[in-house]
Formats: sequence, C-alpha cells, structure tokens
Amino acid sequence: MPTGAEAQTLTTLSRRRRWVGGVAASAVVLAATGMTVAQLIKSPAQAAAESSPPPPSVLTAEVEHRVLTDSVILRGSVTAAQHVEIAPAVSDAETSAAIVTKLPLATGAKIHAGQVLVEISGRPVIALKGDLPVYRDLKPGTKGDDVTQLQKALTELGHSTASDPVGYFGVQTKAALSALYESVGYDPLPAQSDDATLLRGAEEEVTSAKRALEDARAVTDPKTSRLQHRRVQRAQQDLDKALTRLAEAKAKTGPILPVSEVVFLSRFPGRIDGVTSRLGEQASGGILTVSSGELEVRGYLQKYQKNLIRNGQKVEILSETSGEEAQGTVVSVADTMTQPQSTDDGESAVKAESGATDSAQGYLLTVKPNSALKAGLVGQDVRLTVQAATTKMKVLIVPVSAISAGADGQTSVTVITGGGERHRVLVITGTTGDGYVEVRPSAGGHLSPGEKVVVGVKSEAATAGTQ
Repeated sequence: MPTGAEAQTLTTLSRRRRWVGGVAASAVVLAATGMTVAQLIKSPAQAAAESSPPPPSVLTAEVEHRVLTDSVILRGSVTAAQHVEIAPAVSDAETSAAIVTKLPLATGAKIHAGQVLVEISGRPVIALKGDLPVYRDLKPGTKGDDVTQLQKALTELGHSTASDPVGYFGVQTKAALSALYESVGYDPLPAQSDDATLLRGAEEEVTSAKRALEDARAVTDPKTSRLQHRRVQRAQQDLDKALTRLAEAKAKTGPILPVSEVVFLSRFPGRIDGVTSRLGEQASGGILTVSSGELEVRGYLQKYQKNLIRNGQKVEILSETSGEEAQGTVVSVADTMTQPQSTDDGESAVKAESGATDSAQGYLLTVKPNSALKAGLVGQDVRLTVQAATTKMKVLIVPVSAISAGADGQTSVTVITGGGERHRVLVITGTTGDGYVEVRPSAGGHLSPGEKVVVGVKSEAATAGTQ
C-alpha cells in the first residue's frame, strides 16, 4: 500500500495525463474545424477560376466528294391548259328544272371530239375542238369566227361544209350539223319553233306564183297580147319574190347549235376531272369539270427566288398525297409579279399586315413534265424542287460555316486530325447550294474526302444546359 507521499505523486501524474489527453483531443477538434473552414473559405483567384466556363468543344463536319446542287423549293399545282365547268343553261322561257338524265363518263375518263359528255333534261352536251369559247347560239344565216370554228370542227369529224363560204352558216353547214347530231343519237333543235310552218307557207307561195305564171303564158289571143305580156311580167315578178322569200326562210330555218349543247376544247383527248352531280338530280350548279391539253405544274416564285430560276432547269415534282414522283423542266418564268386580288372588306390588307401571303402572289413559274402525268393528279398541290445550279460532276464540298476569311483576303478551312491537332488549308470556293460550298485546295494545299473540318465551337456548359 503506497505511503501518503506516493499517493500524492500518483494523483499528480494522473492529473497530468488527463491534461495532456485533453490538449490532444482539442488539437484534433481544431484541426478538423480548420479543414472545414478551409473548404468553405476560397481566395478570389480560386473562386474566379472555378466559376469560369469549361473549355469549349469543337464542332466538325466531314469533307464530302459529290455533285453539288443548289435547289429552290416551292409549292405548285397540277393543272391543264384549259379547264371548263359544265353547268346547265336554262333559258327564261323554260319552266322545267334541269335534270341530269345521263352521265356516260366517270372521273378520269378520256374525252374525244364529237362525244356526248352529259345529258341534261334529254339534251346532249357535245365536245368539239376549238379554242374560241362558245358565247352565242349558232343559227343558220349567222356569220363570224365562231361559225368558222364550228365548220372546221365538223369537217374534222367527217361532216363537210365545203360548199358554204367560210364563216357563214349556210345550207351545207346545216347539213353537217344535222349529221353530227344523228351520229350521237339526237335530233337537232330547230332554229325557230315555227320552222315547218314558215317553210310550208313559203313553198306554197312559190307554188301559187308558178301556176299564175303558167296561166298568164297560156293566153294566146292576139287582141290581148299587150295585156298578156303585162300579166306574164307581173306573174314572173311575183314568182321571183316568192322564191326569194323561200330562200330566206330556208336560210333562217334548220338546225341550231345552242350554247348549252356544246363545249369547245383546245386539244383532244381531254379528261373528266370531276363529276359533281348524280343521275336524276336537279342540276343547279356545276355537273362536270373537264380539261384539255397536256398537264403541267404552275407555282409562284418570290422575288428573291426569281433570279435563280431560268428556262430549261430541271425540276423534281413530288405529290405528297400519293407519293408519286416525276421529273420536269422549267418552260417559262413570268417577268411581272402577279398580285393578290383586293377585296372590299380589306382582306388583302389584313393578310399583308399579318405577314401572310396569297398563294397566287409572285412570279408565275410553269413546269412541263418530261412524261405525261396521271390524270388523277389534276388539281393536286405538289412540291417542286428546282435545280437552280449544279457542279455537274463530283467535287469536294464543305458546309458554308467551315469557310474562314483571313485579313489577307484568303479563304481557308481548318482541318482537325484524329489527335486533335489543327492546321489551316487555303482553298478557292466555287458553287454554293443547300448550305454547302465547293472548295479546291490552293497550290500546295491538300484536302481529302472524309477529313474533318471545323464548322463551329460549342460550349460544354451550353451542351449541359440542353440535356
């Protein structure tokens, strides 16, 4: 058992140990606290360095070797040289409604000259060849260019009008028109409702005059020879007048070609583009839509496009409805701009203020297909891709954004290797199109397909922000 002195010594040593341990623990705590504070407190230079954007990443594109084309894309509509809507023409004298009594042709059917297109209330509508639209009934005795057109159309169908003067609806033209109606199974309408009565009266008058002349000539009494001569003269004059009236009656009577029974088309075969009525229906509007001539495509170029397009350029025609593709050629570009029609309610002004454009505003572009388009495409909206320029052969091309212009006026591209090294290649630029440009390395330079060229720089921070 320790003595009092020894116990005091042990107590003192124990206290010293506890003090040393406390100091050590405090040191550990202070060290940890210092590390935490060090993480929270940064120098201005360190804070600026950590807040700066990450290094940018380089955007590249491959050098390509292909034919370069510059394209103009616009909307177009498939149309024909001539469109005609057939609708019933009922005169004021007619009280009965126009009824569709025959529809012999369906949509897409071909039309030939001399063919009946539709029957309305028992009367035919016949297709004939001609450029001049019909605007009046053609009757015996009428004259004009429209009569000349009718005579030509009848002659082409084998119904000659040769003995009539050109442009005069005479006896032979009447006979030819009657033959046309007979060939399609109809009787022609008379020029006048009382044709038969008028002719019969004129013929009877001629007969009476002839008999009177014969009677006057039969008198042989010498005592009355002077009176007889006078009677013969008068009888002859009466006969001449009767014959003149008969000729006039014949000229005015006969078959008529009503405006409601003919459609003149510029070319054959034509097409039935649409049937908008049904058999037995009352025809209050359009019944058929027909067209003639080869199908073509029309679109409208804007001012900035016009100078890029010229006759002879190739065009790709695409129907986005059916997926059909066709090739065509530019045949005309209008010199003046077609303006949208103004309306009383200011519709055009509203469109202009809103930035909208009329589909028929611009320079009219006409495209002729290289091969006949299907009739079903008539009226369809299609996409036209016009090849405005081409290199005709394969060339080296890069995106336009890859081209740089130096202070020395030289143009170049920056090529980047697989190891990330960059070097400048001087180039001469050529044809541009669709965002690319033709390039040719300057003397001593080298550029190959598949090499990477710098087209831009993209920040990693921006990339992260889009994810």
